Amino acid sequence: MSDLKIVIIGAGEIGYDLASVLSQEKHDVIVLDRDKDCLDKVSENLDVLCHEGNATSAKDLVDTGVKDADIMIAVTSIDEVNMIASMMSKRLGAKMVIARIRSDELSRPNAPLKSTDLGIDVLIHPEQSAAQEIVRLVKRASASDLINLADGKMQMIGLRIGKDSPLVGKSLIKYAEEYPEITFRVVAISRRGLTIIPSGSVQIRALDQIFVLAKTEEIPDVVKTSGKPNVEINRIMIAGGTPIGSMIARILCREEKNWNIKLIEPDHDKAVDLAHELKDVLVLNGNPTDPDLLATEGITDTDAFISVTDDEESNIISCLMAKHLEVQKTVALVSKSDYIPLSQTIGLDAAINKKSAASNEIHRHVRGGRVISVTALQGTKAEVIELQAAPGSKITKKPIRKIKFPEGCVVGGILSDGSTDIATGQSQIQAEDRVIIFCLPNAIEKVTSLFK
Repeated sequence: MSDLKIVIIGAGEIGYDLASVLSQEKHDVIVLDRDKDCLDKVSENLDVLCHEGNATSAKDLVDTGVKDADIMIAVTSIDEVNMIASMMSKRLGAKMVIARIRSDELSRPNAPLKSTDLGIDVLIHPEQSAAQEIVRLVKRASASDLINLADGKMQMIGLRIGKDSPLVGKSLIKYAEEYPEITFRVVAISRRGLTIIPSGSVQIRALDQIFVLAKTEEIPDVVKTSGKPNVEINRIMIAGGTPIGSMIARILCREEKNWNIKLIEPDHDKAVDLAHELKDVLVLNGNPTDPDLLATEGITDTDAFISVTDDEESNIISCLMAKHLEVQKTVALVSKSDYIPLSQTIGLDAAINKKSAASNEIHRHVRGGRVISVTALQGTKAEVIELQAAPGSKITKKPIRKIKFPEGCVVGGILSDGSTDIATGQSQIQAEDRVIIFCLPNAIEKVTSLFK
């Protein structure tokens, strides 16, 4: 992958995060923002160029070098600024334009204007990605992470190994031998903040978080092997009528299943609006961190508690409260990625990071080429990459066991002609096959080159 010239507009959390990752991958990155303090933070910590200026000024865009940019990414916190900057950058000659738009107005099925009408090639909607991820987690009660791969034919599930789990002390080889009827592969283990890409001799320990890849229909069987009961979830309480909170309620209401949903929103007017819009949801006006309110509203009878307010500390605290009251499943929205490993150590079931949902999506388009998707595993250093094998590439020359892979990577699954399989040493990858690989960041470049 040759170095790309990338202009990032907006030096906030997502902009900073992207600039950091993309500059490490040796791209030429320029960041434009009107806020000097944000830019100072970027230039002090990252190896990128900074430009102080207005994202909606053609002169400032030209000075930043948008004309020759391979990719322009607009991630300011204001939708309108991102739209105008995208339109202007496309006119000025940027080859690919990616914009983060919070409102779903452009992505609705019957929208009068499409994103391409505004010069936007790729529309990123972090709130929507986060909401969909939370809904998936709620449906698979025992999972801490759930990622769809290979067009939904495979899933990777994160499972926390309890002290009483039958898997404690077993090596991965022994684990596979005991369940010959299920095809699965343990592709990563997170242990006390360390990420292990394991070999067959590694033993599973209590409190490990194991990431298992299997065909989607076999995931419930994989969950059973860990000794976790697969709990049926019906009653859901959502704290926070934020864009993500209301989107989760909307997605759940559209489904066949009759969920029992309560949503708590502290702002009175907002609560009234949501009550009008979400007819099947009981909307309450109150403070979602107030233990008395939660008790009166029957939190002890709730199956899942989701906290997605704008205050991440209170999300963590309300979920811990819910966990203390023995709610089966708790999901907290956190924006500081350092909180994610911590949140699982203190007992939350799952923590979702909106920022990483956005950067994963943007990253996929930047890596481009034969990379179909890139997802960072929450709370670990590992990434899941889906790659396509080019005709004549090294990866297609011999069976997997004879190919020299870089350290810190494991081949998980292969999607060939619509059929999916878990990879073994004997597997032979053909041209155009899609391959799911788990690896640590320093191995990505080497792995990708095997597919070219």
